[in-house]
Amino acid sequence: MGQPITFHKADQLKAKPDSDHLGFGNFFTDYMFVMDYTADVGWHDARIVPYGPLELDPAAAIFHYGQEVFEGMKAYKAKDGRILLFRPDMNLKRLNHSCERLDIPKVDGDFVIKAIKKLVAVEKDWIPEKPGQSLYIRPFIIGTDAFLGVHPSTTYKLIIILSPVGAYFGDSVKPVSIYVEDEYVRAVRGGVGFAKTSGNYAASLRAQSKAEELGFDQVLWLDGVEHKYVEEVGSMNIFFKVGDEVWTPELNGSILPGVTRDSVIRLLKHWGVPVKERRISVKKLFKKAEKQELKEVFGTGTAAVISPVGFLKWEDRVIKVANGETGPLAKKLYETLTGLQTGEIKDKPGWTQEVKLKGSSKKVSEKASEVTPEPETPVAE
Repeated sequence: MGQPITFHKADQLKAKPDSDHLGFGNFFTDYMFVMDYTADVGWHDARIVPYGPLELDPAAAIFHYGQEVFEGMKAYKAKDGRILLFRPDMNLKRLNHSCERLDIPKVDGDFVIKAIKKLVAVEKDWIPEKPGQSLYIRPFIIGTDAFLGVHPSTTYKLIIILSPVGAYFGDSVKPVSIYVEDEYVRAVRGGVGFAKTSGNYAASLRAQSKAEELGFDQVLWLDGVEHKYVEEVGSMNIFFKVGDEVWTPELNGSILPGVTRDSVIRLLKHWGVPVKERRISVKKLFKKAEKQELKEVFGTGTAAVISPVGFLKWEDRVIKVANGETGPLAKKLYETLTGLQTGEIKDKPGWTQEVKLKGSSKKVSEKASEVTPEPETPVAE
């Protein structure tokens, strides 16, 4: 897929939004990347074009059979002027795992990362620079064949859009409240729970609305068979500090293998914190809380990075975690990850990739904690 990427200039550029009122996913940049797939040619016609509506046939496969996968990434502006991506290779590995499960042709990960860098370089002035802000990157692939029948599409579009986003929690990391869902099911082993596909999120919407109606921020899903083992939060993986150990649900085929999840596990092991990837019963967690052994709970994901949990509701019981505040381990993880992502901490793990700009600074921050996690492992287990 070593093809050229053409550029189509917009007639008029948009006014940039107020960086103090970005929110998340509300604004989109001037350009997007598009590439097509046909069975006879493969992936082709890579181009950067003005952001705008798509023209699709009403019978397109995406509308009727949900053949779609996507990723979520960010570009960060460092204080020394560099633009950094965080572990984009992991995102592209996961995208291809999702493609395989949805029977979508795989992409050349290196080429797509090159396309992302070119698009971000074009839109460099859209990257907000205040603490916690970034440029969100959303690559996605949709089936475009016009047909009514249950079989894979033979044509596809890969599209990448960009959105300047504010700090997920505003000025500070704030603990969220979580409702344990024991009626609806998100995914089961053998399904598409490990894939990043829109159907997983559509299936979660009713439970999320239910949680909000009860006054909670997020849903914590249990396994789809026995309804007693913790899996993941609606938009995050989940971790529990129990005594001196950290527990997180093992990747079992129904849990999304998060890039931030993997990064957190590597950092914790490097710091000497025992990490157990295991089946975790919600009943056991609440018993640990009763014994004052549940010290911290936090979610991990691209949007929030680290999301501490202050309250957890299961059936008719509500527990307060870490006195409803951000625990020290969650705080350390947040500061380390955001420091690596923004170049404030020297990138000893080699997790960031620079978007090259003409005349960009080559200076690297010397502020560094000793962060040297284990070698890479496959994104899915």
